[in-house]
Parts: sequence; C-alpha cells; structure tokens
Amino acid sequence: MRELAYRGRVPRDTLTREQIVRTAIELLDAEGLEGLNMRSLGIRLGSAATAVYWHVKSKDDLVMLAGDEVWNEIELPDLSAVDWRTAATTMATELHAMMTRHPWLVRAFGSHLVYGAGKARHDDHSLAVYEKAGLVGAEADQATATVFMFVLGSALGVSAAVSLRRRLSRDGGNAEELIRDAIAKASEIGMRFPRLRARIEGVSDIDYAAAPDKSFEFGLQAILDGLEARLAARRMPASQGPRRSRG
Repeated sequence: MRELAYRGRVPRDTLTREQIVRTAIELLDAEGLEGLNMRSLGIRLGSAATAVYWHVKSKDDLVMLAGDEVWNEIELPDLSAVDWRTAATTMATELHAMMTRHPWLVRAFGSHLVYGAGKARHDDHSLAVYEKAGLVGAEADQATATVFMFVLGSALGVSAAVSLRRRLSRDGGNAEELIRDAIAKASEIGMRFPRLRARIEGVSDIDYAAAPDKSFEFGLQAILDGLEARLAARRMPASQGPRRSRG
C-alpha cells in the first residue's frame, strides 16, 4: 500500500481536518502566508503532502479554514453581566490581541477569502453589543464596522513589521540593522519639521517610528466616547437641547 512508503509518517487516514488546520495556524504564525505550502505543512504533520489533500483541497481553502478558526480564540462577554461599553472594550481588545498574535490574518484579508462560522459568531455578538447600547439597524452595523476598521488598522502596523522583517531576512540582509538605518534616515528628514523634531528629540531613534504608548486604548475609547455622546444626545429632553436664538 502507498502508506507503507511513508514509514514513520502519519498515515492519511489518521489525519483530521482539525489537526491540519491547527498545524497550518502554527506554520502561518512562524512563516507567514509565504511560508505556507502543502510540503512544509506535511513535514510539520509528519505526513506526506499528498495526504493533506484528502482533507483540504488547496492552499486557499487552508488559509480560509485557518483564518476562520482563529476567531474562536476571542472570548465573547456575557451581555447579561456587563454594560455595553465594557463588552465593546473587551471584544475590541480581544480582537486586537488575536490579530497581533496572528499577523498573517491581516494580510490574508487582502489576498484570500476569509469567512466561516468563527467570524460569524464574533460578528453576531458584536452587533448584539451595539444593539444593547441602543443602536439599531444600520447604526449598529456602522458602529460595529467603525470599531472593526479601527482595530484592523491598529493591527496592520504589527503585521507590516513582521512581514517586512521576514522579507529583509529572506533577501539575505540583517533585518534589524536595515530597519535601524531606515529609522535613522527618517529621523534626519523629520528633524527639518518643527513638530516632528520636538518628538524625535524626546525619544530614541528606534522609537521614532512607533506609535505613542496606549495609542490603541486612546483611539478605542475616543470612538466609544463618540457613540456614548450620540446616544446621550438622543435621550436629552428637548427643553435641555440647544436654545434657538429669537429673531
């Protein structure tokens, strides 16, 4: 039988889709989208690459399955136990943490179809959070999309940095040294501009390219402050609203 030719490897009939997807996530975390292929996955599984195809049709399908599975890592808050703002903060923070743990996912959104029950579970609960706040219909969708886009944008920096380091290393260079040189040159240019100069003089060269501490928390709370103010304005009695000047 063909399986006997792969002595010491996992026979195809002992592999499961769950095992393949979990191993694919580990490979993606370590090597990124470029490092994911059936041969490398087979080596990690201790199986022939051909055996993987019995469970997953293609690399695109594998990325879709892996990309959906990681959404299940996000813990969904109990909406009967916490207020909407606490729930929204928890979900956004968990989503940001998940995306920075798996930086390949951010890139996958631009190159692969990523959908499934894991993401749907998260999206449905997110809508429930903003419905609890008092937003309905399109407004709940808009609030969910606004927070998601903010989190995605915040995680993009981590994803881009990981991808850049991998590319520079694959090209044979010293990634850290090349990045330090680029930041030093960027700092020299920034010194020509007064506000950038003030910031550069207050931090080390390597910190110049980084966002200030607590930027994610600041941005998220600013968005939620805006939503809360919008809801409060609706509840305000007409007599307390802005007075109109008499002509």
